[in-house]
Amino acid sequence: MDELKKALNEKGLKFSTLPEKGRCLFAARDFSPGEVILSENPYVCVPNKNKCEWCFSLTNLKKCSGCRVIWYCSSECQRSDWKLHSAECRVLSKVDKQRVNSLTPSLRLMVKLCVKRKLEIEKVIPTSATESYKYVEALVSHMSDINEKQLLLYAQMANLVNLILPCPDFEINVKEIAENFSKLACNAHTISDSELRPHGTGLYPFISIINHSCLPNSVLVFEGRLAVVRAMQHIPKGTEVLISYVDIAGSTLTRQKALKEQYYFNCACSRCIKLGQSDDIRESAVLEGYRCKDSQCDGFLLRDSDDRGFICQQCGLLREKEEITNITIKLKSMSEKASTLLSSGHKTEAIEAYKMIEGLQLQLYQPLSISLMRNRETLIKIIMELQDWREALSYCRLTIPAYERVYPRSYPLVGLQYYMCGKFEWLLGETEAAVRSLTKALDILRVTHGTKSPFMVELVNKVEEARAEALYKLHSQVEDQSSTLTANPRFEEW
Repeated sequence: MDELKKALNEKGLKFSTLPEKGRCLFAARDFSPGEVILSENPYVCVPNKNKCEWCFSLTNLKKCSGCRVIWYCSSECQRSDWKLHSAECRVLSKVDKQRVNSLTPSLRLMVKLCVKRKLEIEKVIPTSATESYKYVEALVSHMSDINEKQLLLYAQMANLVNLILPCPDFEINVKEIAENFSKLACNAHTISDSELRPHGTGLYPFISIINHSCLPNSVLVFEGRLAVVRAMQHIPKGTEVLISYVDIAGSTLTRQKALKEQYYFNCACSRCIKLGQSDDIRESAVLEGYRCKDSQCDGFLLRDSDDRGFICQQCGLLREKEEITNITIKLKSMSEKASTLLSSGHKTEAIEAYKMIEGLQLQLYQPLSISLMRNRETLIKIIMELQDWREALSYCRLTIPAYERVYPRSYPLVGLQYYMCGKFEWLLGETEAAVRSLTKALDILRVTHGTKSPFMVELVNKVEEARAEALYKLHSQVEDQSSTLTANPRFEEW
């Protein structure tokens, strides 16, 4: 651990262990908004199926001629990955063809982990002070917190790995592999592109030291396979560096449930300690509760003490349980229908079904509810596939107030929503609106994403192009108005 502490200290960070939290990462100096706190390449990573193993590209893919399992988009990517894949290739090439289909990303990640460990032991792959299997061994596994069903699943997956890896070459310890699966579940990160679309899964031992908060001061983004943690706000020296492990939208109970189920801990951040307090109750009721029966009232509802229904805390109107139950039943039925239509490829009919869901949600929930926001996100995705940019823009504009309500102003999802609006406005010729939206996106995303990634370079260029076009249109309008005035007889008199 001395090497770890030294490596982190050189980056302006301090590693500590606290009794109530375990491993923590603190700022050993001040960090400014947008400044890189920590960046790390994966110890091992795998893409989602049918993507380049190295860069996650979807184009020009060719299978490795040896194993016929892994894809690469170019010879450069294959060469970059060859030290590790050459050993993995020999293993995968011996896997039964029928069993190849069962190679999920989780299984592949574990196979890679075992292969890389073996290559490190044999000194085929050199290890640095910041990249070694010993840091993987130090990851928290939470084996003692896992239920019997999950333990059985890990044991089955470990046995599958045992079948894939040849016994003469690998000393397989099924119990150790099962524990490593537990470590992956708690410590592996979903690798996303700049627009937060998932591309793969990676293990980043240093990044895994950073703890969770539902009100984070930092954000984790990816530049290809490189994980980058940036400050979202000023972080003074001595402050713990915190990111979010789960979607921070939703009530405290919803966030706590998600964290407990996946990461086996109860969050005690500055938001979660308010559980049960008046502000927390109000926030939960607005995000996940019911709306007032009076459509003109913006009050929030709490359960009636007599269990007759829910009472508006502003106007006092009672909304009966029976009415809420009836709408909920309709919502469930329509949600099942919409999902079936979408999965069967009937997109136009699916859109109509999701719009009916939206109508029921507007009757039942608050205008800024999470359920309504998620349904509109689904609508945007389907409408985009049909290239109806006008309708996609209208829904995009509807979601922005909800995003700004449930996420911090500097959060990347807020910036990306403005970016999406700006794209639609640009496509529809609404240049001035596009400038406003893209500028807001740029102001947020330059903090969370930096300025050097291809995505951000393109965004900067798009903002400049939109501003130039807006100025040109304004200049043309002024010239047109001037010509009209000159042609008017009253102009000379005036």
